Amino acid sequence: MLSYQHAFHAGNLADVHKHAILADVLAYLTLKDKPISYIETHAGRALYDLSGDEAQKTQEAAGGVARLEDALPSDHPYRQTLARIRKEHGAHAYPGSPLIAKALLRPTDTVHLSELHPQEHAALRNTIRGANIYNRDGFETAISLCPPMPRRGLLLCDPSWEIKDDYSYLPKFFGQIAQKWNVGILALWYPILTSAAHKPMIKSLEQKFPDALKSEVRFPPVREGHRMVGSGMFLVNPPYGLSDKVKKIEAIFARL
Repeated sequence: MLSYQHAFHAGNLADVHKHAILADVLAYLTLKDKPISYIETHAGRALYDLSGDEAQKTQEAAGGVARLEDALPSDHPYRQTLARIRKEHGAHAYPGSPLIAKALLRPTDTVHLSELHPQEHAALRNTIRGANIYNRDGFETAISLCPPMPRRGLLLCDPSWEIKDDYSYLPKFFGQIAQKWNVGILALWYPILTSAAHKPMIKSLEQKFPDALKSEVRFPPVREGHRMVGSGMFLVNPPYGLSDKVKKIEAIFARL
C-alpha cells in the first residue's frame, strides 16, 4: 500500500501535536554532550511546500500550523525549527519529522530514515544529507538496526495507517524493539478516528508498557465527513519532564 501522500496533510493539527512533542524530546536528548541515535520508520519526503497544489487543495495547514504556531512559546524548539527551515527554504516551507530531527540533532548523532514509497524516498534523499536512508519496510529496518549505536536515542514510528493490520501489529513491534533496545525512547503517532480504531491497540500497549506516556488531543474534522478527529502520541521511556511539556501542548489544543 503506497498511495498515501503526506503533502496533502503537511502542517495540519496532527502534525503540530506530533512535531511539537518530537522537538521537546530531541531538545532534551541533546542537552547532554553525548551522541544519540535517531530512527524513523516512515520518514516521508522531509520537506513540504505549503503553497503547493496538494496543501492548497486541503487547506489543512491553514487550520493547523498557521493557526497554532504563535500559541507556543517563542523559545519552543518546534517554533525555532520552523523559523530556521523557512529562512533556508522559503516562507511556505514546512519540515516533516526527519528535517525537524536533522535541525535539532548534531553532527555526532546518527540518523536512520526508512521510506518505502519510491517518490517520497527520492525526495527524502534530495533533502536530507548526512543520514542513513533506506528504501525498505520501516518496521524491518528498525528491527534490524536495534539496538543501535549509540545506545541513547529515539525511535519515531509514524505509519500511514493505510494497512489495517498496523493496529494489531504495533504492540508486537514495540515489544520487539523494547526487548532489543530497552533504553531507547520509543514514540508512536496514531490518528484518532471516528471509528476509535486505535483503542484496542493503545490498551494493548498500555498493558505492555504501564509507565509509558500517552498524549491525546481532539479537534474538529477539517471538513465534512473527514474521519480524523484527534491525534495521539504514545511514548515508551519518556524523558524526565516531558509530561509537563506535553500538558502545555494539550492545553493549547483544548482552547481550539
